[in-house]
Amino acid sequence: MARPHRTGGHRAASTALALALALALGLGAGAVAQPAMVQPAPAAPAFGSAAASALGGFRLADITARDGVVLKADVFTPPAGTPGADARGRYPVVVQPASWGQNDLEYVAQGHRFAAAGYVVVTYTVRGFWGSGGEVDVAGPKDVADISTVIDWALAQTPADPDRVGMIGLSLGGGLTLLGAAFDPRIKAVASLSGWADLTDALYSGQTRHTAAATRLARIEGLTGRKSPEFAAALDDLFGDHDLPDVIAWAKLRSPAAYLDRINANGAAVYLANGWSDSFFNPGQMTDFYRRLTVPKRLELRPGDHASQEFTGLLGFSNATWDDARGWLDQHLKGVAGAGLPPGVGLEVRPTGTHEAYPDWESVASRTERLDLAGTATVRGDRSSGASGGTVLLSGLVDQWLHQPPTVLVPLLDREAAAVRQSEPYERGLSVRGAVRVHTTVTGSAPQGTAVAYLYDVDALGVGRLIAHAPQSWSGRTAGQSFPLDVTLFPTAYDLPAGHRLALVLGTRDGLYGGETPSDGTVAFGPAEVSLPVR
Repeated sequence: MARPHRTGGHRAASTALALALALALGLGAGAVAQPAMVQPAPAAPAFGSAAASALGGFRLADITARDGVVLKADVFTPPAGTPGADARGRYPVVVQPASWGQNDLEYVAQGHRFAAAGYVVVTYTVRGFWGSGGEVDVAGPKDVADISTVIDWALAQTPADPDRVGMIGLSLGGGLTLLGAAFDPRIKAVASLSGWADLTDALYSGQTRHTAAATRLARIEGLTGRKSPEFAAALDDLFGDHDLPDVIAWAKLRSPAAYLDRINANGAAVYLANGWSDSFFNPGQMTDFYRRLTVPKRLELRPGDHASQEFTGLLGFSNATWDDARGWLDQHLKGVAGAGLPPGVGLEVRPTGTHEAYPDWESVASRTERLDLAGTATVRGDRSSGASGGTVLLSGLVDQWLHQPPTVLVPLLDREAAAVRQSEPYERGLSVRGAVRVHTTVTGSAPQGTAVAYLYDVDALGVGRLIAHAPQSWSGRTAGQSFPLDVTLFPTAYDLPAGHRLALVLGTRDGLYGGETPSDGTVAFGPAEVSLPVR
């Protein structure tokens, strides 16, 4: 099937659809003062001028990268008389890279809102997707160079202030904003929404291949993008379980965490927002990244899956994550005191929805409780017990909207496929805050294997609701010989109700991951110690 390419007619049609959506949401010209008209870019179709009039300083643009690749972009400029300009009539500028598989029209509603608030906005389709040229670079060196190219273009072609440059992006765009903070010192503030800090961790945390998430990303890219040979090779190696050191090196090059010293040295203020159940970028990598930042910083974690917290903001509705991100940029680009949330950590607790604020991540938990779970169990390799980390892009969304995480009936879990241990009821409940750690011993019938640990909230009827989980694999062990195994679950904030129990489930197979336990093998789990960060 031919790859989709955005021709002039397709671009006009896409703009028409975006315009219709904006008008339907009350985001048309009537929402702001009449803008000063901006000449459309020469490559834009005739419809571009109509869009500019309706949306307020909106035009289409082509931006040529250093290697000749053309990036498709949208530009929003503030309506005439909008406060915030300097003495030369220049406004702070926000660069917005589109998310994975999407194009520059993704941010049309937010672009309009930012422009109405006194920002020049340049959103662009990342190379390799839709009408932008080139091949998908997955936040590699070419994508990073494009950030500076777009900033150069904005400073030359719009009333953008070179001393007030910021970035905001979702998903792929979120990762690119952090890389921009590392490689372009002109950037003074960034907001990364559902982005990543460590791409290696996203693909291979716990020495375990995250195959379900990688498959979904590859399918999305296949609809609207053009793979580079390097990206195709990395996917083949990941799915084929070979040359993993090459995959790790490829991913590290694309990880903002690898450039923390540069981010800290450049000093851009960093806002991070992610979901507790993000299928692609687990919150553990974000908390580790946040802790190591020395710049002005804020971390927001809420229930939800990848990009689900931000979705309504893309439709133009009021959205807490987008509003907080813009407040952060107001504070650090405009100098508006109190416009954004203060540095620190904001958490929305599952399943109650309670909001908590802390000065730093270290303050989230006040102490650690230890739970000892006795017993041993031998389970079959690579067999599902019924326990599950959920479904990519769905389970976290259900948790966000219905307060219902992945759920099992604990008494019905297959004991031949998982070790199941439960605590006594917690009469006063328990407030879990942070990353739960599990220590146990393992004896495998093969040198390699995978364990997936799950922590459940279990009520009196045996219904277990997933609190957190994580995989951990091993290799090079002596078959039949016991060894210690530590599993750090993905962080969470969860209030266990009074009278409920905790259940630890240890299995060897989960559809989210590429397990290493042979199907004809066995794994014996010994007693477990569970370290619970609580407040």
